[in-house]
Amino acid sequence: MKGIVLAGGSGTRMYPMTKVYSKQLVTIYDKPLIYYPLSILMLAGIKEILIISNDETIPLYKKLFGDGHNIGLDIQYVVQPAPNGIAQSFILGDKFIGKDSVSLILGDNIFYGTLDFFYKAVENNNVGATIFAYQVNDPERYGIVEFDQSGKAISIEEKPKVPKSNYAVPGLYVYDNKVVGISKKLKPSPRGELEITDVNRKYLELSELKVQKVGRGVAWLDTGTPEALLKAAQFFGVIEDRQGLKVACLEEIAYMKGFIDKAQFHQVINSIPKSLYREYLERIAIED
Repeated sequence: MKGIVLAGGSGTRMYPMTKVYSKQLVTIYDKPLIYYPLSILMLAGIKEILIISNDETIPLYKKLFGDGHNIGLDIQYVVQPAPNGIAQSFILGDKFIGKDSVSLILGDNIFYGTLDFFYKAVENNNVGATIFAYQVNDPERYGIVEFDQSGKAISIEEKPKVPKSNYAVPGLYVYDNKVVGISKKLKPSPRGELEITDVNRKYLELSELKVQKVGRGVAWLDTGTPEALLKAAQFFGVIEDRQGLKVACLEEIAYMKGFIDKAQFHQVINSIPKSLYREYLERIAIED
């Protein structure tokens, strides 16, 4: 299983912040937003990761992560010339994906809580696709899944004016290798994009779409507005202050998941300038 973080988009709702760089580099409490979706892939055991963004921001991601070897990852980069839809990720990532399955997470989506629903999907997704359904108050803003009385998904709509359910599809998806071919055959929607909803509809037509409802123990934060960014920062600030543990600390995750050993963990720590972040990692190294 390989992973993709789609960290592009025009980010017009975040102007003027996004005049300089993509919104995935905006700070959420104590680290860049992109750390959070990247950490979700790592926690699922995924080490080979492709970051897709615009040509202005890719150099900044490279400065931030390099090739990922210091934390046991293989990070590659591809430029998305224009924000032409989520499904374009699989076309741009064709060479990277190769013959493997792939998980895609949107660079502005944050998940917190018990994520076994995702880990199991990554582990068991040999055929078809697995997407997730999360209950929301404003379903008209998202792709929406309709279920029959037995709980089986029967339709998916993109931002419907009259939603058929309150279950939105978050920006986290798991696909087999067919997703590349399916994406290449898509036609742009009326808004000129290759829609991920159309990919999911195709898997539904093939009877190869699994839709897993996400329970109450999981927070899904869509950081698409300045207000949402502020709420996310406050959310994680409270959690980290209360527990004394960091969320989405990539170096810690790499060590705890066995991507790097203790000697490599110390090398990573020594490469970080004196800071509260370094002090936290030093404490983790001592406590382990």
